[in-house]
Amino acid sequence: MDILQYTFFQNAIWASFLTAIACGITGTYIVSRRIVFISGGITHASFGGLGIGFYAGINPLLSALIFSVMSAFGVEYLSHSGGYRRIREDSVIASVWSLGMAIGVIFMFLTPGYAPNLSAYLFGNILTVSRTDICWMAVLTFILILAYIPGRRALMYTAFDRDFAFTQGLPVRFIEYAMMFFISATIVLSIRLVGIMLLMSILTVPQMTVNMFTSDYHKIVITSSILGFFGCAAGLFLSYFFNIPSGAFIILILIILFLIAKAVHSLIT
Repeated sequence: MDILQYTFFQNAIWASFLTAIACGITGTYIVSRRIVFISGGITHASFGGLGIGFYAGINPLLSALIFSVMSAFGVEYLSHSGGYRRIREDSVIASVWSLGMAIGVIFMFLTPGYAPNLSAYLFGNILTVSRTDICWMAVLTFILILAYIPGRRALMYTAFDRDFAFTQGLPVRFIEYAMMFFISATIVLSIRLVGIMLLMSILTVPQMTVNMFTSDYHKIVITSSILGFFGCAAGLFLSYFFNIPSGAFIILILIILFLIAKAVHSLIT
């Protein structure tokens, strides 16, 4: 327990707590709306923003956020416009996924020297979580909570059945674009903790685990946040002792919990 005295580990624990809450809210929307693939698309598209940031000499997380938000909005627009000739959402996501990775590779290659801390963005690293990262994640989490508490019913209707939500007079398009922004922001601000390669799991696995035992939207949000924090904290301790990127252990813990829950669910049903 002596490692809790280190500032970098305290930062990682706070980041895990805030990330778990943000992923609990946005991840439940992703799983309920059945757009799990889009979290992977936005995550990998953010690599293009990182490459541009390194090349231009600006904050790579800022450029990744802008690139991710534009990619997410592009997916929403292209997949819901054009009437019966609109492009299928999975096709748009695959294109954005590939485009982001391609742009990232090009600009990483063009950047003079070696891109600093690149492995931390790809696989996550607790040593790179700073106070600034925690502050930004705290702001995002606070805004998400403020938006979720009064609007959770509208969010649930939009996630499960957007046509029904339209008939109820809800601002469906605004909710969808707002959630795409929040999903993008959550992904970018969580990159240093879990990494691009593994981030999609923390947005979906805890929600899938909880969903086996309840279909209550609000309960899934709360319980998946708790489960996500436990997975992050356990993964951070293991990554410290074995000197392996934190993202790998975090996802491993979450997958093990999912398999245990699946076995328990099979026994009781």
